[in-house]
Formats: sequence, C-alpha cells, structure tokens
Amino acid sequence: MAGPDRTDTHGALPGAAPADPAGAALEALGTGAYVVNEQGRIVAVNVRGTQLLRRTAEELLGHDAHDLLHRDAHGQPLPQSQCGMRQAFHAGRTAQGDEDYFALGDGSVLPVAWLVTPFGHPGHEYGTLVVFHARPVPEPDTRARPASALLPEIDRLALLAATTARLTSTLDVDEALGRLVGLVVPRLADWIIIDLITERDEVWRTVVTEADGDTLIGHEELQGPMPPIPERSPMPLSRALRGVASTLAGPETYQGAPDSGIAVEQRRLFDATGIHSAAIAPVRSTRAVLGALTLGRAKQPGDFNAADLPLIEDIARRAGLALDNARLYQRQRKVAETMQNHLLPQMPRVPGLQMTVRYLPAPDASQVGGDWYDAFSLSDGATALAIGDVVGHDLEAAAGMAQVRNMLRAYAWALREPPSQIVQRLDEALNHITDVSMATMILARLEETDTGQWHLTWTNAGHPPPLLITHDGLAHYLQDGHNILLGASSRARRTDATTQLPPGATLLLYTDGLIEEHGHTLDAGLTRLRQHAAALAHRPLTSFTDHLLHRVRPTANDDDVALLALRTPARATDARTLE
Repeated sequence: MAGPDRTDTHGALPGAAPADPAGAALEALGTGAYVVNEQGRIVAVNVRGTQLLRRTAEELLGHDAHDLLHRDAHGQPLPQSQCGMRQAFHAGRTAQGDEDYFALGDGSVLPVAWLVTPFGHPGHEYGTLVVFHARPVPEPDTRARPASALLPEIDRLALLAATTARLTSTLDVDEALGRLVGLVVPRLADWIIIDLITERDEVWRTVVTEADGDTLIGHEELQGPMPPIPERSPMPLSRALRGVASTLAGPETYQGAPDSGIAVEQRRLFDATGIHSAAIAPVRSTRAVLGALTLGRAKQPGDFNAADLPLIEDIARRAGLALDNARLYQRQRKVAETMQNHLLPQMPRVPGLQMTVRYLPAPDASQVGGDWYDAFSLSDGATALAIGDVVGHDLEAAAGMAQVRNMLRAYAWALREPPSQIVQRLDEALNHITDVSMATMILARLEETDTGQWHLTWTNAGHPPPLLITHDGLAHYLQDGHNILLGASSRARRTDATTQLPPGATLLLYTDGLIEEHGHTLDAGLTRLRQHAAALAHRPLTSFTDHLLHRVRPTANDDDVALLALRTPARATDARTLE
C-alpha cells in the first residue's frame, strides 16, 4: 500500500478553502464520494464517504485507492486485471458497477455500487471522481470477473511468471531488454518501444523493434535521444515517463498541435511504424521511474483496450525491478573496477624488455579482491617484478592489497637485499602494520648482465609458480624458491632461486584465478596454461597475453585475475617471427 503524501482534512480539495464550490459539491452529493489524482491517490473525500468506509480522512488521503479499498467478496486484495473501476480510470471514461467491495476500517468489507467519471475544476489538477453507496449483499455469483482481453487468465499468469524468471536471471541491462522484447512480441503486439531515463535524467529511446512473424527487426533509425520530459503534459508517453499511469494511444492522439518535443517524436513514431493502437505503461522500480514501455499494433488486428492495461502494467513493473537491479549491479561493478584499476600501477619502461599486464575482475561485482601486479625500478638500477594475492574477495582485500604493495615497494627500494630477505621483512611487519591476515606473492629481481643476458632472481611465498616459455615453444614452471605464504607465522628461512632468461623468452607471472576451476585439479589448470602458452609463444607479446587469457581462463571463474608478462630481446635471427 502506498503511504500517505498529504494530510488534508476531509471534505476539502487540496488547497481549497472551505467555501470552494468543488468541495461543497462533494458534500452535496448525499452519498460517499472521493477524488483521486492521476496517480490514483485519494486527494479529497466527503464526510459521507468517511462514514461509509469507517475511516478518518487522514486514513484515506494520499493512499492509492485501489490498494487501500478494492477487495473481492472474501476481503482479499483484488487483482488489477479484475478491477473494472481501475480499467475505467486508466481509460479516462465514465463507468459504473454494482458488484464490488470496499475494505472498511474495521477489517470488514462493504458491498458497493459505484460510478467513476473524469473530474476537474479551475486551479486544480485533473482527477477522477468516484461516487459510491452501500448495496444489499447479492446472491452468490459464479460468473467470472473480466480478465485481460490480451490472453486467457492461465496464459497471462504464465507470461508474468516467465517475465519474472527471465528478467531477474540476468544482471546485464541490454540482455534484460532483449529478453523482454522476446517475451512480449509478437505474443501481445507487433511493435515494442522502450524509452529509458538515464542517470542524468535524459530520455533515450533504447529499443524500437518490430515483429515480422517470428523474426524480430530492430529499427535503429528510430532510436536515440529524446527531448526532456514535460512536467505537466497530459499526453500518454509524457505521463508514463513521469510515472503517472498507463494509457491507450493511437496516431490520432498526437495529430494536434504538439505540446512538447516528446509529442513531436511520438507523431514521427506513429507515422513511421504504422501503429494504429498502442498501450503505454511506466517502467518503475521501488525507487524511481526508469522509463516507459510501449506496445503497438500495426499489422495485428484489433485495438488495445482498458482491460489490457493491467497486464501490460504488471510486465512493465517486473521489467522495472529487473532493470533497476541490473543498473545497481553495473554501478557497483564500475565503482569496484575503477577502484581496483586506480590501485594498480603503471608499468615502467625497461630498455630492451617488452612488458604487458592485464587485470580482469571477477564476474561478481562484489568479488573485487586482492589480486595485484607490480614492476618498478630499484635503487641499484635493477627491475623488481611482483605478483600477489591478498586473501579475501571484497573491498577490504583490495585495500589490503594496496598496503602490501606499497610496503613492498618501500622495502625493496631501501634494502639492497635478495628478494627472500625483502619478503621476510614484509612478512614480519604484515600483521603489525596492515589489516592483511594472509597473502601469497612472488618477488623477482631482473637485471641485465655485462654480456647482455637477463638474470632473474626470485622468491615465492605460496604463489603459483612463474612460467617460462622459450622462443621455440618450450615451456616449464620455475618451481624453485618456493616458501610458505605471508602471514603464516613461520620462522622458516626463506630462499631464493636464480635462472638466466634466454633471448626471446617470455616470463609469465599470474594469479590463481587463471588456473583454478571448480571440479578440476590445480594440476589440470597448470597443464592447460603451459600447453596454450607454448602454442602462443611465437605471437607478439600483447597478442600472446590476450589470446592466453581468452583460452585459459575458466569460463566458470568466480575470481579476479592479475597477469604480468615480459619478453627478453630476441636474437636477430628470431626477431622477425616475434613482430
């Protein structure tokens, strides 16, 4: 039930003085009466109405009349598709009924007969007048209430269930829109138009799709930016984009003098598509209006009618919730990726070496984590290489990663010691200076010898081993120098390992997200990485890295991946094959 948004006293229209003739007219009716605004909320009620409903004016004003009052004979909430009063309200026409029920303030229901009609007076917004009175309880009536003319009731429920299931099972906005298109056309219409409000409050005509039989045809020429939403326009799309109500429309709706730029675009849409009947519904989430859904009939016979609107409203409401969730997810993911990328450093330029890095976030936006890489120059002219993974998959892990990386840089620059001693110092300080409990990492020192060879010294703190691939495609893991991970409270002495990097060789440092896959052993992942790396050894380094990630990273990966690849200068006879 919508909450109240005003506290007017009974018997007076908003802002009306006691002598207001419109307010006096309600009291003069002699039976219960209230007025709803274009959102369906009660904005005025007479004294007889409060008496019949056994509610005070404060308990009525500002509430959605359908949600608050409309019930079936058993006192249960009445589905919108079965509410004749709501259908007449949306159609903006006069109607009456004599077999309905209103919920009373004491929990009982009142059998009522009613009449609704458009209602307005100078100085106030357009509304609808509802006049009702109590009627004798009728004999039990087994006749079915009217349902949506679009589909039989069982098919309608099945469509709504499918809409909920399909739209909520994706967190990608474009995919959700594509699924929505496939659900409603050509089943309900042969055209679908989706206008979305961006985060900057701009309207964008995102989808214009035609169903030609079972073939869906997109019309990009009709898509694109739309004029701003007019604040008071009574035209159907403008009202839907303000979240007001669902409405029926046709080409004649927009043939008069346009009251806004949106009306001009709507005329162009009807002219271009040949739509002869359209139903337009707001796309809303629990927080905001996200846009509008338009279903149109051009080749399909028959027009939409008021009985069709509740079904289209239900579809639009489900679409709104799904799109809002997808937008929140994408916003969260963007923030996490931006933070992670800003924490990761730029690579230095080392004469003679090629170097490239990649960071791929986890598919789940909440899984931004502690994977990191680094490369920087040391005070003696050598180059430090590092790869690591702080335990955890959240923003705290990402923040801990930044702490560990910065401490490592400081130790490595200040201490002219082997990698094992630098990592040992880092391990001793870890729990005292940072919030990191455990981490894995490799720290390597790379320097060019007087003979032009590249000498690598490294220590491994519980991390997957580096992979070395020669120019000829021989690949093997550097298993030496392996020690316990950081934070394990071990006093065991850490060791280093050394090797010469051959000309044209590729050294690969990576995190476990590249090789770990649920249901498979770690050895299987290491074998897969080695085989593909060897097969790609002849490619330029950037191509090597991108293809390796594409081939090796598990499709069901739920972890982020950091990767650092470098290549030593090739011999002159080999250089051409690596360009």
